[in-house]
Amino acid sequence: MTQLSDTQSLILSAAAQRPEHIALPLPESLRGGAAAKVVGAMLSKGLLQEVDADLRKGEPMWRETGDGHGTTLVATDAGLAAIGIEPEDTNTAPVGVDHAPSDAPATDTPTAPEAAPKARTPREGTKQATLIAMLRAQEGATIEEITATTGWQSHTVRGAMAGALKKKLGLEVTSEKVEGRGRVYRLSAA
Repeated sequence: MTQLSDTQSLILSAAAQRPEHIALPLPESLRGGAAAKVVGAMLSKGLLQEVDADLRKGEPMWRETGDGHGTTLVATDAGLAAIGIEPEDTNTAPVGVDHAPSDAPATDTPTAPEAAPKARTPREGTKQATLIAMLRAQEGATIEEITATTGWQSHTVRGAMAGALKKKLGLEVTSEKVEGRGRVYRLSAA
C-alpha cells in the first residue's frame, strides 16, 4: 500500500477530476525545488508519468525537452488507485485519432439515441472487489474491519464507498449501529 502525503493526495485528487488526468497545475503553495522534489518522488513511485504535452491543445507544460517540445504530468492508474479510484478506459480510440471538433457544417439529420452507459463491474482480486464482498456478506463490515483487510486508511474506505461503489457502480451502501461492533456497512439487496 502506497502511503501518500497530503500534497501527493491533493495532486492526484485534482488530476482525477481533470480531462486525461493531467496533474497540472500543481497547488499554489508548491513551487520551485519543493515541487520538483514532490513530483520526482511521485514519478519514481509510478504515481505520475511524464507525457508529451500537446501545446496546440493548451496542455500545461511541466518541463521543456528542447526544440519547442515539452512534457506534462499525468496521473497513472497506480496513482488513481492509491487514492481509491479504479482506473477506467478513458481513451479507447486508436493512437493518432483526433478528437477535435469538426469544421463540417452541422446537419439536421436525426441521430440515434445514445446507448445506456455500460454497467461497470470490478475486476476480481482487487481491493475494491474485496470491499464489495465484505459489504455483501450478511454480517456486513465496519470501517475498522475493512481497513484491516485492505490496508487502506479509513478515509480511503469512505471515499471508495461514496465514489466507486455509489457513484460509479450504482450500488447502495447502507449502515446501521450494531451494539458491540459500532457502525456496520452493507450493500443493500437490489
